[in-house]
Amino acid sequence: MNTSLFIGVSLAVVATLGWALNFITPYITGDYSLYDVMTVRFLIAGALGVAGMILCRAQLRFLRPGQWLVAAGLGTTGCLGYGVCIAAGVVFGGPVLTPAFVGMVPVLLALLGNARNKTVPWRRLAVPLGFLTVGLWLSNLGSLNQAASGNGTWLAGLFFSVSAVVLWVGFSVINQKYMRDLPATATGAWTALMLVGTGIATLCLVPVVQAFGLLKLPTLGFGLAQAGPLYAWSLAIASMSTVIGAWAWNAATRRLPMVLSGQLIALESLFATLLGLWFHGRWPTTMEAAGLAAVLIGVVMAVRIILTGRQPATTCHSLRENSSPGPFTGR
Repeated sequence: MNTSLFIGVSLAVVATLGWALNFITPYITGDYSLYDVMTVRFLIAGALGVAGMILCRAQLRFLRPGQWLVAAGLGTTGCLGYGVCIAAGVVFGGPVLTPAFVGMVPVLLALLGNARNKTVPWRRLAVPLGFLTVGLWLSNLGSLNQAASGNGTWLAGLFFSVSAVVLWVGFSVINQKYMRDLPATATGAWTALMLVGTGIATLCLVPVVQAFGLLKLPTLGFGLAQAGPLYAWSLAIASMSTVIGAWAWNAATRRLPMVLSGQLIALESLFATLLGLWFHGRWPTTMEAAGLAAVLIGVVMAVRIILTGRQPATTCHSLRENSSPGPFTGR
């Protein structure tokens, strides 16, 4: 039992670390631009989706043409839109602000579940929500003090951070709604279609981005000698945040109690912040550290309260699974 618990926690750490790699995109561009990294990364995600469709081709007959379009649209929002907002939030807001906001996603999903199917009295959530509010306030102040270009930069970081949260929560809620009517045998094909939609949307945007002269690949070169690190980082992020992250999380949740697995989701924000600070080459300020700690405490408290409520069927764990239902995920 102890061995199974240890393996489950280790797999959860691998999953959340994989998801946290989404946040390092602005730091690994090298001589290339952020647009080059995002383009290559999401094209790789689309290729993974094509591979998934081939592997799950027998499942495609269970999906109607309209469901194909919905899945592709959800992938565009939950993968491409979310990834762009994460990268922009980190660029403008620094390594702490965006992870602090995204750390609220498990709680927001659980709160929505509690609103639809009341699990616990709202008054019990006052303390963890208070921690979240104070934590975000401190993180905002800390990021404002660190912003190199003044209030405009901080406001842009705040806008993209909030947009990332809105996109991911909206994606999760809509995806959960469609998953209720989706045959259980078609979940792999459904998620592969999401990644294919991401790749197609990226292909459609490439001419627009190139028209503004934002891509450096055509001038610096596509060869491995020049762009090898770009391809390697893009492949690592796409693979870790899709295939490996989803597989590790699904394997972890089979070994861990729901109360524990729900709380471990908060590690994503912690890893994202630590990776960002490592790339920045600095320690968190006192205000940033206090803000992040308060957010994590609020997340843990809220998830524990909700998962130990009267109706354990509505859980943060189940909501996270509904947002990444198959062998791949839109992350």
